[in-house]
Amino acid sequence: MNQLPNGLWPVMITPLTKSNEIDYNGLESLTNFYVEAGSNGLFANCLSSEMYQLTNAERLQLTQNVVKFSGGKVPVVATGTFQFGGKSNAEFIKEIYDTGIQAVIIITSMLVMPDESEDVLKTRLEEIMNVTGDMPLGVYECPVPYKRLLSTSMLEWMASTGRFIYHKDTSCNSVSIEKKLYAVKNSNFGFYNADTPTALDSLDFGGRGISPISANFYPEPYTYLLQEYFANGRTEKLNKLHALLTMMDRVTHTFYPYSAKLFLQKRGLKIETNSRIPTETPSNADFIRFNALMDSFKVLCEMYEIKPIL
Repeated sequence: MNQLPNGLWPVMITPLTKSNEIDYNGLESLTNFYVEAGSNGLFANCLSSEMYQLTNAERLQLTQNVVKFSGGKVPVVATGTFQFGGKSNAEFIKEIYDTGIQAVIIITSMLVMPDESEDVLKTRLEEIMNVTGDMPLGVYECPVPYKRLLSTSMLEWMASTGRFIYHKDTSCNSVSIEKKLYAVKNSNFGFYNADTPTALDSLDFGGRGISPISANFYPEPYTYLLQEYFANGRTEKLNKLHALLTMMDRVTHTFYPYSAKLFLQKRGLKIETNSRIPTETPSNADFIRFNALMDSFKVLCEMYEIKPIL
């Protein structure tokens, strides 16, 4: 089974109209923006996409359009598990795979309850594998409905099956990441770190790429970081860039994904800031930090001679 490419994999937001319907014109502009900014793959229908607020029909149409708009320039993966249990998800997994994606992503916390063991999780994964032929699969340690981290032994088993080619890791711990990457080395199981602070560590340990939510605000410096790392390794110049991105990352998690939509709108992308996720009204201090984030992005681009797409 083919490997997915190294590099940046944004977790896509979903542009919505003022009436909270999916804005497909905005989605096309957004997809083109991600691709032009140097993304190597796209994760559609994920938590950042407000996937739990979408209907099954919307999830399928959203994913199908991302595949269409990307035009084969980059691979696309998408979530396929929205019911608790294993094979109960099979029908939708098949439907979303038929949209043209490269792998169907399984949410670890959708297969088992918090008090159920990893043996039960393995059984549920095997149920899915048994009813989906040789379909490429991936996993995401999504924090909703609860965060279910995978053990190194589980990752090692998944890599050994040859069915899993994508893992979005949310452990945010360099020690854990190193152990996980050792468990899947020399396999097709691609490891993509969701966490900016541990991004360079994960690359040092053999990670194939990164998938942070801040890349929805400004993918260009992340593309630069990855290209420089794969070309020259972890230089002092790159460490300084990573330090700046780590500090900026603290702001992006506030009022997300509304904040990402507002940031992109201010950058010039023609989308609304509407979200189906209830959001409190940001305070004056929040807007000050938000504006400082925009200024920091512009300064960072000047420092590293990065040309913003918008």
